[in-house]
Amino acid sequence: MTSHQTTQTMKPATAAKKLGVYLQATPAEFQEGVVSRNELNALQTDPPQWLQDLRRNGPHPRPVVAAKLGVSIAGLARGGVTDALTTEQIDALKDENPSWLRQERATQAEVRKEAVRIKEKNEARETKSGSDS
Repeated sequence: MTSHQTTQTMKPATAAKKLGVYLQATPAEFQEGVVSRNELNALQTDPPQWLQDLRRNGPHPRPVVAAKLGVSIAGLARGGVTDALTTEQIDALKDENPSWLRQERATQAEVRKEAVRIKEKNEARETKSGSDS
């Protein structure tokens, strides 16, 4: 009995998400086809010029925009940013530093601080319970 290994493929939207790029800005042949696992690995290890340009200049998808601004995706929405932004637009927003961005960055900093506090509390609890046994 011979086992035939099928090639794993994914939709272009999934591949774009894994590559961290905005699907609508990718070339038509990328958007219209399917991407195999091997093709995705090749794109990640040796990105073509169009992928390098997209990663450098955008437009960037919301998760990348949020990360570059130091806010959550929900924070972007609260700030009225619903579209993909270019690196230039992100830099302009950083320079402008509107009140919503300052507020969302402060909120994000509090969330991170709380996550660290909870992690440390859980580690202390595990250490204590481990020494009790």
